[in-house]
Amino acid sequence: MKSAQMRLPNTSNALKKPYNPQLDKISPNVLAFTANIGRLDSQRAMRHSPRPSLCLLKDVVMATLLVLHGPNLNLLGTREPGVYGAVTLDEINQDLKCRAEAAGHTLDYFQSNAEHQLIERIHAARHEGVDFIVINPAAFTHTSVALRDALLAVSIPFIEVHLSNVHKREPFRHHSYFSDVAVGVICGLGASGYRMALDAAIEMTGKAQNA
Repeated sequence: MKSAQMRLPNTSNALKKPYNPQLDKISPNVLAFTANIGRLDSQRAMRHSPRPSLCLLKDVVMATLLVLHGPNLNLLGTREPGVYGAVTLDEINQDLKCRAEAAGHTLDYFQSNAEHQLIERIHAARHEGVDFIVINPAAFTHTSVALRDALLAVSIPFIEVHLSNVHKREPFRHHSYFSDVAVGVICGLGASGYRMALDAAIEMTGKAQNA
């Protein structure tokens, strides 16, 4: 007598793919059609996904910007906050640098209480290929012919910035050795004035380089 042998079901396919009894009721043609629709939807989504415009990318020109701060501005945040605000110089510099880099530009900043150091930094800017300068001459605004001459010598366009409204203060602060040769002057808007000057510098640099 032959011993009965038990035949075990082949489970290899089951391990590879879970069995779904509902699929047995669906025509293979329907399954193939559904899969094709999924591929088409995926391709359509990729085709219509937002992409950077080649025209926009072509128009973006990287600018090299320099921000200069005159005497006593290293004390911002503690020096007469009722006049100059509570924002520190480091906070202003970091904000400007982040904004410039986010727009694809490079920005450096420099502060000195010494006139000759600011002059030397302006001279170096020409060799560094600086496109635009934002400067707060501070007290040198009313006294420094040498700084004015340095800016004219390097022929780099600049915007003059003042945290306070100098025209509402003492009469001796009303005169500037820079305003008549600056591209523009921003005063009385606190730290926001630096941001406005930066935006204007970037816009004007782009127009000049694309001309």
